[in-house]
Amino acid sequence: MRPVLYLVFLLLLAFSAQSQTYSIIDGRAIKLFQEGEELTALRKYEEALLSYKSAITREASFLEAYVKAAQVLMTLGRLEEAEKIGLQGKAKLTGKNAKPKNVTDFGWLFTNLYLKQGKFTEAYRQFQEVDPLFDEGFKKNLYYVQMKEKIDFLSHQLDKVQTIQKEVLHSPLNEFQLQYFPVLTADGEQILFTKRDGTGNFDKEDIYTAFLTNTGGWTKPQSIAQTINSPYNEGTCSITADGNILIYTSCDAPDSQGSCDLYVAYRINGAWQRPTNMGPKVNSRSWESQPSLSADGRILFFSSNRKGGYGGNDIWYTVRQTDGGWSEAKNLGAIVNTQKDEISPFMFFNNEILFFASDGHQGFGGMDIFLSRVKNGVFNSPENLGLPINDHLDQVALFITAKKDYAYYTELNTSDGTKDRSLLYRFKFPEEIYIGENLTVTEGKVFNAKTGQPISATLSLVSLTNDSTLYEFQSDGKTGDFMMLYPDKAISGLYVEKKGYLPKIYNVERDKIKNVKDLKVELVPVSPGEEFVFENVFFDFDKFDLKPESLSSLKRLQKFLLENPNVNILISGHTDNVGSASYNQTLSLQRAKSVQQFLVNAGLHPGRVLVEGKGDKEPMVPNTTAENQALNRRITIKVL
Repeated sequence: MRPVLYLVFLLLLAFSAQSQTYSIIDGRAIKLFQEGEELTALRKYEEALLSYKSAITREASFLEAYVKAAQVLMTLGRLEEAEKIGLQGKAKLTGKNAKPKNVTDFGWLFTNLYLKQGKFTEAYRQFQEVDPLFDEGFKKNLYYVQMKEKIDFLSHQLDKVQTIQKEVLHSPLNEFQLQYFPVLTADGEQILFTKRDGTGNFDKEDIYTAFLTNTGGWTKPQSIAQTINSPYNEGTCSITADGNILIYTSCDAPDSQGSCDLYVAYRINGAWQRPTNMGPKVNSRSWESQPSLSADGRILFFSSNRKGGYGGNDIWYTVRQTDGGWSEAKNLGAIVNTQKDEISPFMFFNNEILFFASDGHQGFGGMDIFLSRVKNGVFNSPENLGLPINDHLDQVALFITAKKDYAYYTELNTSDGTKDRSLLYRFKFPEEIYIGENLTVTEGKVFNAKTGQPISATLSLVSLTNDSTLYEFQSDGKTGDFMMLYPDKAISGLYVEKKGYLPKIYNVERDKIKNVKDLKVELVPVSPGEEFVFENVFFDFDKFDLKPESLSSLKRLQKFLLENPNVNILISGHTDNVGSASYNQTLSLQRAKSVQQFLVNAGLHPGRVLVEGKGDKEPMVPNTTAENQALNRRITIKVL
């Protein structure tokens, strides 16, 4: 809590010196006490402390002086001294001195002191002891109301303390004086962080990166790229799950819109391109920093103190457009943002959990880490991550791996006689904090089926339940490499598309492409006679009505035909061998016509989409098992 608030506390606790009655009658001691009050009001805390101590020296049972001396020491951050002098005074709280007013003064003092020290159980107990003694006038005061809310918050938190083991990341990481804001790619094989050699004016920030080794260690950190690190400050970065889009903060660069701006860089064909300022739709003349990209880079969250917010620093967001530009930044709203500060957003890899730091939501003290769950596109009320992830100090940022195994963060280490050091730490993320389904990572290559050349294609993971795009990634045009995330339980389809090629469609669950390290995706150039299986088109048993889960594939077939206006197709329906041949022939034709009708209704000319029914005459695999029969019940598309 800020020192000024402790000043308010100490002015509030005791009532005005003129109308106050004291626990002593020594006029000289009282005069020393009142001098301390005047000096405190002028924020001359050291001089005020001497006056309070002088009053105590003159009259050792001067209870009010002990309270005020302890409060000034709290304001100065000297908590051990504050506790010592407070306990000395509390020990004299006996007999005729143990009046309700003096008891509540010490109770309020120690409630605040224990909170400041992170002794939450002691603070809770102390408040419970003295709360019945506070008069009704004091209970109407804002600071009492806020304290009561904090104590009620603690009552629900103290029995839910988790166990975590913090570990510092080993060499060759943490070799610099200052390193902070760590982020990792989804596969956990690359870490990026901001590096700074000191706090002097000429100690600038740069983005450094290291890679996981076969033995589980890390390579020696290196500058991410000469195209990104410059003579100016680069730091607090965010990277997409596949490591191909980087957004970072740079301050006071020649092309900046304000003090600190956000910049974007793309890795194309294995090399980082020159970054560009994200422009006035994202940046302002104020401070923009601490970016967090969604896993696939479609949404960017960041912190800014620009006009139009709710408090000091708010969380804002912007969306990447189809042309590669970014939309006008918008405030995330009052559910997350408060009149105080919200900083360090981190959107978890499932795009459903936003972590951030705040001192505006109810917490343990200073900045706490919170999460807000996104449901139906709406951010829900923030949840405090609880003890001991949060404590009485400032928790500024947290990064959780896609596997949900570790949380990475920075801790400031200060030793007497040495310079401050900030080091990278991690701890196993508690399973008690639910952050969604498990995610798996599939990696592979996209290449031309005819030539073997790598292709830069778009890979879209789509929920077949509601036709929403979960993730969208690009394969590398130089290597064909791609990385894709999969939620464990989602019913999804993977669509690999490139203009001029037939789309490749997978049913993720049936094709078993989760957690594959070398998925080879062959794209066939558009040419007469080429054919592909039209996956994720669903019919109920013995029916030909298209099920809603078919919409994703149908829309992509429509897109393919619009991108290739000279292409006509033949839609073929196929069945398994259950039922008579004539019946299967009719059913397969009706199913093909259902696909045709969708396309015609969408505006395509009927002459471009011909149909036929193959029945059970051309099985892909023998109809020997239920699984094989399911594969044979299909729609195929042939270019005419």
